[in-house]
Amino acid sequence: MSDDAPEQDSKTEDPSQKKLDDAHKKGDVAKSQEVTTWFMLLGSGIVFAMLSPWISSQLSQSLSLIMMNADQFDVEGSGFADFFNGMAFAIIGVVVVPLLVLMVCGVLANLVQHRLVWSVDPITPKLSKVSPIGGAKRLFSADALVNFGKGLIKIVIVGAIVVAVCWPERDRLDTMMTADPIMILMDFQEIGIKIFASVLAVITAIAAADYFYVRQKWWKRQMMTVQETREEYKQMEGDPHVKGRLRQLRQDRARKRMMAAVPDATVVITNPTHFAVALKYDKSMAAPKCVAKGADAVAFRIRELAKQSDVPIVENPPLARALFASVEVDETIPGEHFKAVAEVIGFVMRLKRPGGGWRPSA
Repeated sequence: MSDDAPEQDSKTEDPSQKKLDDAHKKGDVAKSQEVTTWFMLLGSGIVFAMLSPWISSQLSQSLSLIMMNADQFDVEGSGFADFFNGMAFAIIGVVVVPLLVLMVCGVLANLVQHRLVWSVDPITPKLSKVSPIGGAKRLFSADALVNFGKGLIKIVIVGAIVVAVCWPERDRLDTMMTADPIMILMDFQEIGIKIFASVLAVITAIAAADYFYVRQKWWKRQMMTVQETREEYKQMEGDPHVKGRLRQLRQDRARKRMMAAVPDATVVITNPTHFAVALKYDKSMAAPKCVAKGADAVAFRIRELAKQSDVPIVENPPLARALFASVEVDETIPGEHFKAVAEVIGFVMRLKRPGGGWRPSA
């Protein structure tokens, strides 16, 4: 414990996505057993409330048929195998639906806590798992103490709920043994549903608190030191896949910024379908600047944004191709295109404000 505390105190950085993904691949996820218990209890309550009359009826019919025709069954040789198989299939046919319900609840209990995990690491044999010293540490650890406390609390709570529900029904329970079997089943189901509902309500609070505790402890275990963060960053920088992903992200951000500048452009010059170059100019600028450019699909998007923002679109194929090849985004246009661009911007500005326009300096 003394060695682990300083190490944990040095973990001051939130875990990276890579650290979380690696933990997930190893099967190290935040999982509360109390949440699983809650779902299994819910599934059991559903089975008890909705299927118990049907299950009782099916079993009763099968057993009644056996008892009424017991003298007609051949229990010698192959006849005994047929009799046993028929009885086994009858029982399996009754219990398969409850088993499916519980299986679905078990899967949901995991899906609500974390993504699907496909890992053999948790079940891989390790010496630390069979070490007597390691076993003693786990037995007397803080987790074991917390689990022991939770177990005691649940036993006390469930016992109190059973007593609280059954005590008012004590008179009915006394006469249940002399009642009709069908009435016994109905009374038993009614009392059982009350117990399930009450226990489920209490377990809900316990499961929520336990998941929060487990999640916080798991997150704290995944935290990283400053040195680990630096080393991981260096490793990621050297990974070609990561480099490609970072480059793609930078390109996406640059494209978004470029598209956001189109509504503020002065004019968009097209060729008219393959290329589009958006230029911006005002009196404070020495020369027009390219704020966006693109080919094919990007050009189409630039034209659409220009139409939506009432930015003039001028078709000039030679100029559009020349600007697309010679100027980058956020750069002023080259000097050899001043005259052609001046004519376009002058035309656009005259439409808005007669007499205005940009002229290249001599």
